[in-house]
Amino acid sequence: MNKSDLVEAIANGSGLSKADAGRALEATTGAITSALASGDSVGITGFGSFLVRQRAARTGRNPQTGAIIQISASRVAAFKAGKSLKDSVN
Repeated sequence: MNKSDLVEAIANGSGLSKADAGRALEATTGAITSALASGDSVGITGFGSFLVRQRAARTGRNPQTGAIIQISASRVAAFKAGKSLKDSVN
């Protein structure tokens, strides 16, 4: 499912127009993005949590040359599925 399919599913499920569903999706993803950028987590009960994880600095290898390189520490966005979502998938 891509973004346009998701917008269509939201529109069909909520009775909104596709344009309104698209704006709602954009507002939702924008709110999640800004919360994660500021270091907060976002939890949706029954669905899951979006959070920021710290990735430690490590050594890696350039696949083309085989040279050892240093990969700096970074923050990455992560999603942890909630119990209801896990149960639905299984």
